[in-house]
Amino acid sequence: MCARFAFLNVQAMLTGFEAALLPEFEASYNVAPTDYSLVVRVLEGKRHFWPMRWGLIPSWAKDEAIGVKCINARSETITEKPSFRGAVKYRRCIVPANGFYEWQGEKGFKQPYFIHRADGAMLAMAGLHEEWESPAGTLETFTIVTTDANREMSNIHTRMPVVLEARDFGMWLDPGLTDADRLWGLMQPARDGTLAMYPVGKAVGNPRNDGPEMMERVPGSTLF
Repeated sequence: MCARFAFLNVQAMLTGFEAALLPEFEASYNVAPTDYSLVVRVLEGKRHFWPMRWGLIPSWAKDEAIGVKCINARSETITEKPSFRGAVKYRRCIVPANGFYEWQGEKGFKQPYFIHRADGAMLAMAGLHEEWESPAGTLETFTIVTTDANREMSNIHTRMPVVLEARDFGMWLDPGLTDADRLWGLMQPARDGTLAMYPVGKAVGNPRNDGPEMMERVPGSTLF
């Protein structure tokens, strides 16, 4: 599961993802479903950053309400679900982030954590994207692919985003690769030791809240 993430360092993205930055885009410490963020996609053989709304809306959907149910796509069933089976063949993308948030505990007492790469690099989360024709025009949306938790994430949750390594970007984004079974090796839990995490304030749970305090570690807390 991934329901919030932080998108901040555009300059680091330009270097790490080797993509052209077409639009100007405002960073966010608390990207929530239905918010816009930049994804990396291939257009005319080149990588580009592109603004899309989080929550995939299939082209056949009658309305956009399905998007809030499709913020994540389970890798285990991605080729079977009507919402995702076309996108995983033809419309894959990368969702860059400085890190994502996950909650641990019982309802009413859940503690949020900020999860990031232990080496300080940007996260590259595997994504899918679609176009949907709304009354107001074309709406481009994305979802984040998830898999089982690795060792670090299992302390908090049973699921995690699929984290791509730089060596795998080309394969994931290759528009000529339409056999989704060949991608299965990429849709696995991140290698143990890839991630680090720490508890943050509960204000991140409100999608209206934004700012650097969303990512600040709770003083005196234990790190994973």
